[in-house]
Amino acid sequence: MRGSRPHLTGVERTFDEDEIIVSKTDVKGRITYANRVFLRVSQYTEEELIGRAHNIIRHPDMPRCVFKYLWDTIQAGDEVFAYVLNRCKSGDHYWVFAHVTPTFNERGQIVGYHSNRRVPSRSAIEKIKPIYDLLLREEQKHSTPREQWQASLPLLVDYLNQAKMSYEEFVFTLV
Repeated sequence: MRGSRPHLTGVERTFDEDEIIVSKTDVKGRITYANRVFLRVSQYTEEELIGRAHNIIRHPDMPRCVFKYLWDTIQAGDEVFAYVLNRCKSGDHYWVFAHVTPTFNERGQIVGYHSNRRVPSRSAIEKIKPIYDLLLREEQKHSTPREQWQASLPLLVDYLNQAKMSYEEFVFTLV
């Protein structure tokens, strides 16, 4: 499976509201732990995930600027909440409401990251999709990942400024 990505099927997978998808990564974003729910929903085996970059499940319809914001926030030592569209091994997809936190050692240094993902509400997904579509349209005008997030991040910031709220406040208005 290395190097190849399956086509998108358009099939949405779900998991139960009382389940939590859990993963841990090192500071570079390589998966060090994946719980059974993650394995089942993503359709990967533990052997296929451990040591791989977490972006193995990145869906191409997920705006890069959201991940830029997420990484900047957790690398600064703060937690972040985000709605994320992920891709399964088969090309199916699933939505999550993610809570990502840095993991610190006894000296206060970041040694990894921990992510808990829950089932998002349908109404939150319906509210976030048009915003993500706007960001993606801007990203598609550019060729490199860096150019893409650099072009779309100002749109996200403008949206938040017009709404007079922080990203975290915005995320919690969608619930």
